[in-house]
Amino acid sequence: MAITDVPEFAHLTDADIETLGVELDSIRQDIEDSRGARDARYIRRTIAFQRALEVAGRLMLAGSSKRSYWWAGTATLGVAKIIENMEIGHNVMHGQWDWMNDPEIHSSTWEWDMSGASKHWRFTHNFMHHKYTNILGMDDDVGYGVIRVTRDQKWKPANLYGNLLFNTLLAVGFEWGVGLQHLELGKIFKGRDDRQATLARVKEFGVKAGHQVAKDYVVYPALTSLSPGATFMSTLKANAVANVIRNVWANAVIFCGHFPDGAEKFTKTDMVGESRGQWYLRQMLGSANFENGPALRFMSGNLCYQIEHHLYPDICSNRLHEISFRVKEICDKYDLPYTTGSFLVQYGKSWRTIAKLSLPDRFLTDTADDAPETRSERMFAGLDSGERRGLKSAIAAVRARRRAKVAGRAAAKRADLAA
Repeated sequence: MAITDVPEFAHLTDADIETLGVELDSIRQDIEDSRGARDARYIRRTIAFQRALEVAGRLMLAGSSKRSYWWAGTATLGVAKIIENMEIGHNVMHGQWDWMNDPEIHSSTWEWDMSGASKHWRFTHNFMHHKYTNILGMDDDVGYGVIRVTRDQKWKPANLYGNLLFNTLLAVGFEWGVGLQHLELGKIFKGRDDRQATLARVKEFGVKAGHQVAKDYVVYPALTSLSPGATFMSTLKANAVANVIRNVWANAVIFCGHFPDGAEKFTKTDMVGESRGQWYLRQMLGSANFENGPALRFMSGNLCYQIEHHLYPDICSNRLHEISFRVKEICDKYDLPYTTGSFLVQYGKSWRTIAKLSLPDRFLTDTADDAPETRSERMFAGLDSGERRGLKSAIAAVRARRRAKVAGRAAAKRADLAA
């Protein structure tokens, strides 16, 4: 099932893990020491570009009665919302630019273009998710409370139809899923919440969501309806589609970093007495990247480097590309996997896992300790010491044994048929 002993799974000694931590700390220090005007220009130019793009999209929608203007304005606005959400909002609220001491570009003051309150997100994401990454029962991002993404989550009949349905709904309305996450609806329905605290959170969410709905579906449609080339409904529909474009893209990027093969899950015992080096190791094992170019890096908010982001969540996003080369070298040095793949492959693997785990465990062929989406230290029980040099080598050895067994069974079957 999930990993219960990270050092055992990683085939590293305590000394190895602490040395790994020192080396990763060194990377952080180098980046922090070199931050300066170039990085400040990057975020300020990104914000200026995003705002110009949003203005352009809304001006196009002033002629949205024409189909060509509607599509151009909707697509432009959708891209502007993606940039604001991914490369600006997410990263600013992580504190990546707090070192600039700019009150406008600061984690404590930024309010993003989403239905969820920034204050709520900073707790559920910055604290709960990044501190307890992929720890079952601690990190609510493991399935978001509605999707079964590991066998450690008990199968329920609702998963049979709900896994794919809920994931589709979550993708389309991702901003609402993010916004509602901090309300802890499960505890509310079970009567296990602090009612006074719940009411305060509900009020805060209601105020932010109300402002967002009013802006997107009342104020801007009303303004553009003053133009002879647009109607209230044409702009309302464009804003709704732009939000869906942003939601689906954000959902895809985030799922590529957390649910493809190789993004490991952990038990609560893993966090007990966890050192800095052990925390680093868990972040490396629990995250996944996808291959990219400059455009995809920018449009994903540099979350194509999810491994590096989880190691250094408060380091400027524009520096993750250069950091990635050094992290790869460390993975090679300690024989650790560096989980990555093309965007479509990683996203496809996430959907495959969700589809597969909609079924009861008895219909799944892989073992509970050696499945693409769920592995543990017990997957190496049959290996001898010579095959356990490091995690990456050991995984390769297990896969080689599995292929040999499959080939052996196929050969035996052919021999029986020939006889």
